[in-house]
Amino acid sequence: MATDYDAPRRSEADELAEDSLEELKARRNENQSGAVDVDEDVSAENFELPGADLSGLSGEDLTVKVVPKQADEFTCSVCFLVHHRSRLAEESGSELICRDCA
Repeated sequence: MATDYDAPRRSEADELAEDSLEELKARRNENQSGAVDVDEDVSAENFELPGADLSGLSGEDLTVKVVPKQADEFTCSVCFLVHHRSRLAEESGSELICRDCA
């Protein structure tokens, strides 16, 4: 299709202003698809994880025993996770950095 670059440009607003009500209704029906939008969060709730029986956890509080940081552990100054001393990559002053963050 040939394009006339000398012709004045028309915007979509100009085209919509000139369209009749019947043309707009017909165009709206053409643009609508028959597909239904699916919420991914809702569909993800219906999946069951293999080997995970979570049915007894509804309404129960989970209790976790918190153990204080041991003498052979350090807290990374970048990710703030507690690691074993064998995971220490850099030690600059008081900043300790784990291998993952180095």
